[in-house]
Amino acid sequence: MTDKIPLLIDTDPGVDDALALLMAFNDARHEIVGLTIAAGNVGLQYTVRNALKLCEVAGREDIPVFAGAPAPLLHPSPDAGYVHGQDGFGDVGFAPAVRQAEDEHAALAILRLSHQHAGKLVLVALGPLTNIALALKLDPTLPQRVARFVVMGGAVTCHGNITPAAEFNLYFDPEAAHITLQAFGRYDLADWEATIAHGLPHHEVDAWLAADSERARFYARISEKTRLWSADRRGDHWFAADALAMAFVLAPEGALELAERPLAIELQGTHARGALVVDWRREGGGPDQANILLRYDQARFQDLIRAALAAG
Repeated sequence: MTDKIPLLIDTDPGVDDALALLMAFNDARHEIVGLTIAAGNVGLQYTVRNALKLCEVAGREDIPVFAGAPAPLLHPSPDAGYVHGQDGFGDVGFAPAVRQAEDEHAALAILRLSHQHAGKLVLVALGPLTNIALALKLDPTLPQRVARFVVMGGAVTCHGNITPAAEFNLYFDPEAAHITLQAFGRYDLADWEATIAHGLPHHEVDAWLAADSERARFYARISEKTRLWSADRRGDHWFAADALAMAFVLAPEGALELAERPLAIELQGTHARGALVVDWRREGGGPDQANILLRYDQARFQDLIRAALAAG
């Protein structure tokens, strides 16, 4: 038996996801019981390969990796290869990991692990919510076994990063987001606008990535394309959405300001499909399902990243 908190991460690596995963790998208070993988930042063949490679580089080949949904539930969506590289890891040509993914589908693994760790499991969604929506359709009682559900997604005042109103993860599969967020009576949310409020200065990130560690060297290689893209498009700060969500997961005491509100996902709008609509004034009378992160301890956030990269 272990006193560690069981942590199941649903993800679509992705450079940003990779940093969040390194943070989780480095945390002594949590036991990662699995990585369930969906398409999102890039196609499933790449996101699975990237998860396996990151585990190998970090010496965490004990963590099982489960391949899941190769596409959104209903409608095709664009990937983010132009940001992360067409392979999701900067197109640097690394050798694939020796290990293969498990035979079990990600949605089935989510359900099995929710039973195995019932009442204790922390479920984290760093990508589109397709795998979790599939699991919920198979077994709607899933939320009853999850102690804490943390979602990286949305833009709480509709300042999107893939359309004017929508954030990438929810836009990629709005139907899955609707199914998932309706099913959970309570969840923590770290959105894109919180990410913007917690930017990482490029010069500091460059210093961390110059550290003499295998993790820092590998991450410096795979993130170079997206960091250069960010510097060109977004100025002096780099924004690591999944890393902020993971900080909220691993050290929730670092949250300095939270807001509890009802919210919904726009499914039909011509200009707002995939947008997260927060009922800030509670006019609809719905329950406060979402616990929204507004402000996190910036020093603690950066310390968690440095430690994950073995950068001092």
